[in-house]
Amino acid sequence: MFKSLFGKKEKAAAMENVVSPMTGKVVKLEEVPDPVFSQKMMGDGMAVEPTEGVVVSPIDGEIAQIFPTKHAVGIRGNNGLEILIHIGMETVAMKGEGFEGHVAEGDKVKAGDKLVTFNLDLVKEKAESIISPVVITNFDSVASLTKSEESSVTREKSVLFQVKMK
Repeated sequence: MFKSLFGKKEKAAAMENVVSPMTGKVVKLEEVPDPVFSQKMMGDGMAVEPTEGVVVSPIDGEIAQIFPTKHAVGIRGNNGLEILIHIGMETVAMKGEGFEGHVAEGDKVKAGDKLVTFNLDLVKEKAESIISPVVITNFDSVASLTKSEESSVTREKSVLFQVKMK
């Protein structure tokens, strides 16, 4: 009884908007041409088929990892949410060609901050696909996930999905 009078009130976890890190066409994760993503081995989320070569942070947080080849970035949100943005399929084979990183591990970022720019035409030419998954890698910490019904998204402006943490 006293806990309810004097204890800290537990606040319910709020739904958090995860904005699209890229501008382009929305693709269901199940349609990504790589079983690691389409079978949700890395976690759940969505993908974007980009129409420009700019990737921004989808949430406020910290850069947990940026691959040496700059084709993928991991972000840990202020609420504990962990998101991996993987630019294209089989882009690691490009060995960083056409990719430029704008952040380093440990950097604090806000939603909309530029993370990576890339040469979209070069990725179209050299990669298996330009479809780019945006995946929650710590999905076991997620209470609920609501995915966008939109067919196209604009980086930083469109909500790609909403997450409620446990």
